[in-house]
Amino acid sequence: MDCLSASNLFKSYKNRLVVNDVSIKVKRGEIVGLLGPNGAGKTTTFYMIVGLVPPDQGNVFLGNQDVTNLPMHLRAQKGISYLPQEPSVFRKLTVEENVVAVMEAMGLPSFEGKKKARALLRELNILHIKNA
Repeated sequence: MDCLSASNLFKSYKNRLVVNDVSIKVKRGEIVGLLGPNGAGKTTTFYMIVGLVPPDQGNVFLGNQDVTNLPMHLRAQKGISYLPQEPSVFRKLTVEENVVAVMEAMGLPSFEGKKKARALLRELNILHIKNA
């Protein structure tokens, strides 16, 4: 996957500005986190990057490709996904099933997705909770 970046993201709900001119750049293989108090706009920023909510202004890029208007499933096929802290998307699926679902959305056959999911869970040292 190429560099993932977002530039000048803004998002308001009703009359409340929740994301104000956020820009971020993530290089391939880099692991990043957004830190801040509750209500700072961290989750909304992630939602805009993965396509769950559209930004009011700003753009999301994968390499040189503007993916701002791509739906979430097409972003997932390109490798952009979001695994929330709380189970909010596929609540009835296990940890492993959630990871496999994203890999299948990226176009991997089920058997290959399972193999790669196990490797990823092992690498992250969370294989022991794969059925949670």
